[in-house]
Amino acid sequence: MHRLNEASLEELIVDQMVEGGWTEGATADFDAAYALDLGHLTTFIEETQPNAAKALSFAESPPARHKFLARLQGEITKRGVVHLLRNGVDHLGQHIDLYYPSATDGNAKAAELFAANRFVVTRQVHHSPSNRGDAVDLVAFVNVLPVFTFELKNNITKQTVDDAVQQYQRERDPRELLFAFGRTIAHFALDDQRVRFCTQLKGKSSWFLPFDQGFNDGAGNPPNADGVMTDYLWRRVLAPESLAGIIENYAQVVTEKNPKTGKRTAKAIFPRYHQLDVVRKLLADVAEGGAGRRYLIQHSAGSGKSNSIAWLVHQLVEATHQGAVAFDSVIVVTDRVILDDQLSQTIKSFLQVGSTVVHADRSGDLRRAITAGKKIIVTTVQKFPYILDDIGSEHQGRNFAIVIDEAHSSQGSKTSAAVSRALGGGVDSDEEDSVEDQINRIIEAKKLLPNASYFAFTATPKNKTLEMFGEPVSNPDGTVGHRPFHSYTMKQAIQEGFIVDVLANYTPVGSYYKLMKTVEDDPEFDVKRASKKLRAYVEGNQHAIAQKADIMVEHFLGQVIAKQKIGGQARAMVS
Repeated sequence: MHRLNEASLEELIVDQMVEGGWTEGATADFDAAYALDLGHLTTFIEETQPNAAKALSFAESPPARHKFLARLQGEITKRGVVHLLRNGVDHLGQHIDLYYPSATDGNAKAAELFAANRFVVTRQVHHSPSNRGDAVDLVAFVNVLPVFTFELKNNITKQTVDDAVQQYQRERDPRELLFAFGRTIAHFALDDQRVRFCTQLKGKSSWFLPFDQGFNDGAGNPPNADGVMTDYLWRRVLAPESLAGIIENYAQVVTEKNPKTGKRTAKAIFPRYHQLDVVRKLLADVAEGGAGRRYLIQHSAGSGKSNSIAWLVHQLVEATHQGAVAFDSVIVVTDRVILDDQLSQTIKSFLQVGSTVVHADRSGDLRRAITAGKKIIVTTVQKFPYILDDIGSEHQGRNFAIVIDEAHSSQGSKTSAAVSRALGGGVDSDEEDSVEDQINRIIEAKKLLPNASYFAFTATPKNKTLEMFGEPVSNPDGTVGHRPFHSYTMKQAIQEGFIVDVLANYTPVGSYYKLMKTVEDDPEFDVKRASKKLRAYVEGNQHAIAQKADIMVEHFLGQVIAKQKIGGQARAMVS
């Protein structure tokens, strides 16, 4: 393990990024007035678009150059840097590409253009036009545009990622161009052990999310025998080809409308590590194995599952296996309207994807969408049996990806009752049956289809779900168990602060009741069903609830009194 201070960590990062395909930039090339790396501007455009460079002539004419820079700055402010990277900018009748996307296999011209991109990392960038002494540790540029800033700290010098976060919150003014909303993709605060990021600086209220790999099912990063724990960020995630995938398929600015006020607000989205990791691993497995596989993704509440599903779905549309498109259609099964909306927004933000999202609210809509070969179909769990019937009988020659969101079953609501009737053949199923149980039952009855891959997202899978969608694994005792394809555990979500540990102050209260059978051999008597109804009655009885509340209050007061006594004894001993 290297013993590093802040400066040597900065040097290490730059050296390793250069080894991975980046170019080290010059501090003098950054123009704080425009927040752009002007050192590579003219060269990049002349090399890749000579006709446009000649027509604009801003290399020879300072006024023409300033007009173009003003146009570029205005477009970044209006649309954000991600939009310009994907779409370029129009100026005086000329279209200027500011980035060339990664090439598909066999496309030599696209590969040549992608190689012309300039991935530049610059140390100690002086970002303030008014205070030239201020400098951010690192800035990463793609061609002329800044995409990431970095503040570095080191545990050896008794400073951590938390100090880097505070530096952003206290010292980096979001009114300056480099730190304004949309001017970069994200801001990274990191030390040699942890990574966090923020997509919009707001002073002291800037919200930094973790970008750690996770360790021992919890937060943090695993030890790294070959370097510092956080080098996965710059050596793997921000390697040019990986970063290209992030620019093209993940980073985005979405506009959300408040349903109450009607006010629209823009929000920048960047994937957390586990989101990026699960989507990429799923796509890699599809590329290798094609259709007919099952995947269980166990992501806890607080994992950002809606975005993970949206990112996966829009990339499954273009996923390939052995040189051909892997899936003719991607069907999303959910009981959440919000996912429907988020999915639509995500797909529409990636303009290079030509497919549209079809919403199948009725079984007839679903059948027509499947028959017509629509690329992305969003439907509800009530229509799930129709999906299996149609693609299993009428469309055996086509391949499908079925993405199932099982996390929110709305148990106890009218929606849950309707789902139970729809999936249970028109009759109410047991009260404790969740949508997960019902989907499992339907799939088990109709069998898994060989021309479909199933991607099941759930927070806490039941054993049946693990058996149906999980990967077989041999236990030490010789039995066969099952595990998720990918997991973001509740333990990690709790440690990273996304959900509350409900068991931290958990107080168990026992309940006792007896079920009596008054008529022997009563054919109408179902012990299992009667027991569930009795328990539901007892647990929902107001008198029983009040008694439990009294017990919990007594328990809490007892703990408080005990602590006070211990504290008093300790004070007495000290005095």
